[in-house]
Amino acid sequence: MARKNPFASIMDNGDAPAERPVARDYTFKGASRSLISSIDEMAAQAGKLLEGETIIEVDPDLVDQSFANDRLNVDQEDYEADYAQVLESIRSSGQNSPALLRPHPQRPGRYMLVFGRLRWRAAKELGLKLRAVIKDISERDHVIAQGQENNARANTSFIEKALFAADIVQRKFDEDNATALAAIGVDRPTLSKMLSVASMPKDLLEAIGRAKAVGRDRWYELKLLLDKPGNVDTALALASSSDFHGMPSEARFDAVVAKLKASKPRRRAALAPSKRSWAPSDGRVAAEMVASGKKFTIALKAKGTDAAAFGDYLSENLSELYEAFRREKRATTNGD
Repeated sequence: MARKNPFASIMDNGDAPAERPVARDYTFKGASRSLISSIDEMAAQAGKLLEGETIIEVDPDLVDQSFANDRLNVDQEDYEADYAQVLESIRSSGQNSPALLRPHPQRPGRYMLVFGRLRWRAAKELGLKLRAVIKDISERDHVIAQGQENNARANTSFIEKALFAADIVQRKFDEDNATALAAIGVDRPTLSKMLSVASMPKDLLEAIGRAKAVGRDRWYELKLLLDKPGNVDTALALASSSDFHGMPSEARFDAVVAKLKASKPRRRAALAPSKRSWAPSDGRVAAEMVASGKKFTIALKAKGTDAAAFGDYLSENLSELYEAFRREKRATTNGD
């Protein structure tokens, strides 16, 4: 069932062209349902308080960034294009929509940004006060509001949402990931795929970048390719090349996928067979034993007919020898 985003009234924020908040379609039972209901109630209550809330002007130098990072620290040119639009809008017509701040939990007299990063940056650059609503909300409500605001923006990529979801889960707000579901606005199977994608090597994710045009299914395809032996090393080697970093982010993603699909998976090296030999004191017969995985062979050699005769003897007494082996093994296992 779709739920109205309680922060929608202040999400048309100038950070980037906004879309409708993503509807959440998932079903909860028991504790999960109770928890998500309480989260929705808190978010709805906060939304009601924001309606008609006094907007104040804050010195942007008193504002610190959110503790939860929802952007990859790469592809600065891509971010700069978004920022240039916001900067010009505020320069020409002022800041039309407020940012959301909370009192900084560790630094008295300062604030922490919940959302409105580009408006905050523009205010600093233009020497203006930041127009903001200040709410004393919990860390959990903070990430819910930040995540829902991201869902309302068209310029947040799938991989950024996946990494943000993983960050929320790692903070252990709850055991069933209800906070992450509420913040990201997805169902449980999708969240599971997001967490799987976010577990890929950090160096590779940063090398690929935002890849805004790449969606969930293609990122998950890459994750499955990386699960094959040797493919992580192959991908990282490609990502470290000088030509790789000169390509746009989507092209870097495509290059990694194409490389992994074209490369043959490495076969795990087989363990070398274990060999040993045996001979009695009279030297009339010799045995060579080879252990290779689940296979064990004995080869007998002798002068005359002793090899064949001894082999027949072993064959005829295999049952008794095996039973003796089992008895000894049971005794050893039971500590007798």
